[in-house]
Amino acid sequence: MSQGVEFNRLMLDMRAMQMDAMAQPKSAMQAPEVGSSSFSDMLGQAVNKVNDTQQASSQLASAFEIGKSGIDLTDVMIASQKASVSFQALTQVRNKLVQAYQDIMQMPV
Repeated sequence: MSQGVEFNRLMLDMRAMQMDAMAQPKSAMQAPEVGSSSFSDMLGQAVNKVNDTQQASSQLASAFEIGKSGIDLTDVMIASQKASVSFQALTQVRNKLVQAYQDIMQMPV
């Protein structure tokens, strides 16, 4: 049950980040505000969250393998799947960014 709550929290965080990004339209000539998050900061935070998820999954799997008490196989598998899904989502975002960059670079000026 706690895994569902964590997933819901992750989705809420992602939606909040999306709303923050959409609420802060900036023109190219306007300087970024002090304390505001840039796209690179948000992308870096997303990468760090995926990394944290993968490390937590790995630690949980290692603890299960050595036989620590209180670690259930279902928790290990759920953590593993969460890490896998978050990595796949990050890979898709990367692919979309690379494709957008390539499209922009191929535009005639």
